[in-house]
Amino acid sequence: MEFESVIGLEVHVQLKTKSKAFCSCPNEFGRQPNTNVCPTCLGMPGALPVLNEMVAKMAVRAGLAINCDIQNRSVFSRKNYFYPDMPKNYQITQFEFPVCLGGHMDLIQNKKRIGITRIHIEEDAGKLVHQGAEGVSGSTGSLVDLNRASVPLIEIVSEPDFRTAAEAREYFEMLHEIVMYIGVCDGNLEEGSLRCDANVSLRPVGQKEFGTRAEVKNLNSFRSVERAIQHEIKRQKLILLDGGTVVQETRHFDDATQTTHSLRGKADAHDYRYFPEPDLIPLVLSDAQIDEERQAMPELPLAKRKRYSSELGLSDFEVKVIIGDMDMNTYFEKANELLVTAKLSVTAKETAKWIVGDFNSFLKETSDDFGNTKVSPEELLSLLSLKEQGKISGKIAKDVLKQMIETGKTAKSIVDASGSTQISDEGALQSIVDDVLAANQAVVEKIKNGKTAAAGFLMGQVMKESKGRAKPDVVKDMILKSILG
Repeated sequence: MEFESVIGLEVHVQLKTKSKAFCSCPNEFGRQPNTNVCPTCLGMPGALPVLNEMVAKMAVRAGLAINCDIQNRSVFSRKNYFYPDMPKNYQITQFEFPVCLGGHMDLIQNKKRIGITRIHIEEDAGKLVHQGAEGVSGSTGSLVDLNRASVPLIEIVSEPDFRTAAEAREYFEMLHEIVMYIGVCDGNLEEGSLRCDANVSLRPVGQKEFGTRAEVKNLNSFRSVERAIQHEIKRQKLILLDGGTVVQETRHFDDATQTTHSLRGKADAHDYRYFPEPDLIPLVLSDAQIDEERQAMPELPLAKRKRYSSELGLSDFEVKVIIGDMDMNTYFEKANELLVTAKLSVTAKETAKWIVGDFNSFLKETSDDFGNTKVSPEELLSLLSLKEQGKISGKIAKDVLKQMIETGKTAKSIVDASGSTQISDEGALQSIVDDVLAANQAVVEKIKNGKTAAAGFLMGQVMKESKGRAKPDVVKDMILKSILG
């Protein structure tokens, strides 16, 4: 029997606010355990929550970015469940009336539209730290850190429109880009700023009814999303082919073994006993407030891709690399603005090639990045202008760029100090060309016999003797003229 997989994703996005969702505690990662806490986020009796205004703004912005309908009125609810890291023993979330409904995202590679069911606001739980883990003393038991309790989240729930793990991965990657570019999330997967739950089920091909789903929790990398879904599809298929029944449950993906294992039975909505949060009034948004967020929306990654490709002529690879690194993208945007305003002869395409290529490689060698580099966009363009004007060769430009990254000096000062300007004067080059020809008579004879491609070897020798300063096109003309007349 052939089966079709049906996949839906629930992505939890940690919002980049200064304070928590319902209190004034700092929303900071990495602080000493249980220091970013107060009576409200600890759930102490009599402490009342107050909604952080920026949480509502960011939820609206995210909804607009993925084509959702923003609701003028949404309601907070209590979701009741009992875990050691839930100090109130309930979670403030939105259930029947979320802030965003509908919406869609269009996958680029897999060319498919994925529906969005809803976006709702909620608070995060705390974190259990198991003794015996790295940096934690003791061999048994667990410790609880409540710094993350009440950190603001939005949960983006997709329709069950995915049919392959590759589609789900691309969606997660694109969503990761979007929430970073609109400024609602730092996108740090390692710190859990973006986490994904994957709901996976199988059904016989042609059947309309959904099969029994299993939910794989807390996937926090693109690779783990894809591999967890792939494994879960195989696991469920083997069960069904063997005549068994898939159990509705919550599962954990183990990166080390590339397998999933059961955590607990999967609860349905009624098990959480949702009811309206009595301590919070409904969130009411005017059309003007929603439009304010719409007007403030920055350029989205998809629009950037189209502009970089059609207007600037960047390759698909260059576009992917630049958009995939926020700091690199900011650097490139500043450089491109300078190109337009200063009307330099350097092109955006050439600038992108250097940023993605040699510049990026040199930064990685020094464990640096585009957000902290000593080389400003202005200085990079100064370097590329020297190359474009023929004052230095491409090889020398690479050497100068490396020195700029290491020292912070300007391109002009490095070139002037080293005397590495390009030699284009034939008089200054003729003696070097003559010496190279005299030392390579066998190659000269090949050229005389019509094998002009051999001139490349002689060019290399001249470049070597001139320490890379000879202008290549001038050298080639001189070699052919000297040999062939």
